[in-house]
Amino acid sequence: MSEQIDRQRLFFPALGGLYGALAPLSYTLVRISAGAILMPHGWQKLVNGTAVNTAKGLAAKGFPAPVPLAYLVGFCELFVAAALVIGLFTRLCAGILWVQMLVILIFFVGPKGYFWGNQGYEFVLLWLLLFTAILFRGGGRYSVDRLLPKEF
Repeated sequence: MSEQIDRQRLFFPALGGLYGALAPLSYTLVRISAGAILMPHGWQKLVNGTAVNTAKGLAAKGFPAPVPLAYLVGFCELFVAAALVIGLFTRLCAGILWVQMLVILIFFVGPKGYFWGNQGYEFVLLWLLLFTAILFRGGGRYSVDRLLPKEF
């Protein structure tokens, strides 16, 4: 199903048909990308053994039970993000990942300033905003949630 595009407003009106045809896929692309870019971080923690380093960072900030918490972070980054990719329990997953990004923003990267090159919060803020939008919007047209009788 194509979305209606006002060709008169386009600098290149000939692209209106392409924009209209691909517009319904744009939200799905955002949702899939947000989850898929996070998944390798969870893979590193759970499969490549970097959860130990995450636990050290959590302990340094005074978080309780840093080792189990590090594995929980890895689980969320891999499996909750994977559920987000397919659009399963999308709002719940976006909420969980939103909380995780908020914690990372406040305790880990926030004090380092804005720019990601200085280990700042730029990228984490982008994820936080993406998960906010996904939380409000839900799974969308192309999601497993769409097949369920009720959204989570």
